Amino acid sequence: MKTPTLTPSYPHTLKLIPRLRDILQLRFTDMFASVPAAAMASISPANPLKRLARVLGYAGLRLVGNIFQPIRNPETLQDAVWLYVVSANNYNALEFIKQARPDAVLVAGQGKNIGRYGSVVNRLSLRRKLLYYWQFPYVFLGLLRTDERKAWRFFDFIFYAIGYYEVYRRALRHYRPRAVIFSNDHNDDSRSLLLACRAEGVPTAYIQHASVSVHFPPLGFDLSLLEGQDALDKYGQCGPVHGRVELVGMPKADAFLKEKNLRPRVTRVGLACNVHDPLPAIAEALAFLMQELPELVFTLRPHPSDPRDFNSLRCTLPQLQWSDARQENVFAFLQGHDALIAADTSTHLEATLLNLVSIYYQFSANPLIHDYYGYVAHELVDHAQSLPELRDFLQQYQREKPLTHFQRAAYYNATIGTEYESQSQALAIKIITDWLG
Repeated sequence: MKTPTLTPSYPHTLKLIPRLRDILQLRFTDMFASVPAAAMASISPANPLKRLARVLGYAGLRLVGNIFQPIRNPETLQDAVWLYVVSANNYNALEFIKQARPDAVLVAGQGKNIGRYGSVVNRLSLRRKLLYYWQFPYVFLGLLRTDERKAWRFFDFIFYAIGYYEVYRRALRHYRPRAVIFSNDHNDDSRSLLLACRAEGVPTAYIQHASVSVHFPPLGFDLSLLEGQDALDKYGQCGPVHGRVELVGMPKADAFLKEKNLRPRVTRVGLACNVHDPLPAIAEALAFLMQELPELVFTLRPHPSDPRDFNSLRCTLPQLQWSDARQENVFAFLQGHDALIAADTSTHLEATLLNLVSIYYQFSANPLIHDYYGYVAHELVDHAQSLPELRDFLQQYQREKPLTHFQRAAYYNATIGTEYESQSQALAIKIITDWLG
C-alpha cells in the first residue's frame, strides 16, 4: 500500500495575514461562496448586521465565557499522542488509535461540539484567545486587499479564526505532545493547530475520515494515511503533497465490511441529506417515490449538523421513517437498508462498501457542487437526472441487486480485494507505530 514520498519544502511559520488566509482557505473558495442561501444562513447569515450579531454573541458567550469555564481533563496530555477531533465523525475515525495505544489521548478545543462524545474528550484551553483580537482590524483590512468580496462576506469566519494559532502554540510548548494526529485538514481550528505544530516542531499525521475534494487545502502533514487512489489524486490537484503518504483503506469501516449486504433485492431505501439539499426538493422526491413505489420503505437521515426544522415533512409523510445521525452510526444506519439516495455526501462510498446500491440525485441546481466528490465521474454510483429516472433505478434493483456491487469502490478504498480488506485499522496502527519509532 506504499506510495512515493513527496517532500516539497514549506515555511515553518507564516506572517499574520498569509497565515489567516491559509487557515481560512476553504472558506474563501468559490465553491464555499456558492452554497445555497438557505443552507448558508445557518452558517453565516447574508445580512451583515446578523453576521455582526453572531460575532458579538461568539465574543460574549464563547470568548468571555471560556475565561470562567474551568478545564479539568480526565487524562494527562503531557508527552502524549494527541488525537485532535472537531466532530463526532472525527472521533469515530480516530478512536481505534486510542484503543490500540495507551499513550494516545483524544483532544478538542475548549467548547467545541463533539456531539455525544463531548464529555470524554480532553480540552485545550482557549481562554487566552481573547488576547489576540487586536489583530482583527489589521487582518480584515489585509484580506480586503486580496479577497475583497469574500473577506467582507465572511468577516465572521475571520473573527472566529483569530487567536487559535497563538493559543495552540502555547499549548504545544506547555504539553510537548509526542505527535498530533488529525482527521480534519480544512476547519479553521484544525489548520491553526497544524500550522502551530509546524512552528513548534511537533510531528503531524492525518487519517482521512471522509471523501475529499479538490477544493481542500494542499496535503501538509508529515504522514498521511489516505483511503485510496482517489484521495491521493485529488490532493495532487489541491497543490504539492508534503510528507509520507500511505493508502490504508477506511479504518472506521473494518467491522462492517465483514457484514456486507447480500440481500438479492432492494426493499429498504435510505435517503441522506445535508444543508446543501433544499427541503422542498427533498420533500418532492420522497413524495414522488413513496407514491410510485409503495412497496418500498424509505428512511430520511439528515446530516448531524443540519439545523433545519423537518416537522412539516414529518406531518406530510407520516409513513416516512427517520434516522437520527446524532445517535445512530452511519454504518448501523446503512446496515438496515439495501439502497441509498443522496446528492453530495461521502455516505455514497460507505454505502457501496457495504454492498448497497447507491444512486446520486442532486436536489439543488448548484453547478459548483455537482458531483462534488467525483463519484459519478468514476462510476461509483448510478446517476439519476430526474425523478422518473430515480424511480426506474430503484425498480431495477427491486428485481435484482448485484452481489458484487462493492467492487466499484476499489478506486476509493485501496484494500478492497486485498489481504488487508477489513484490516485497515491494523495496517494503520502498524504504520503509525513505525512512524513514531
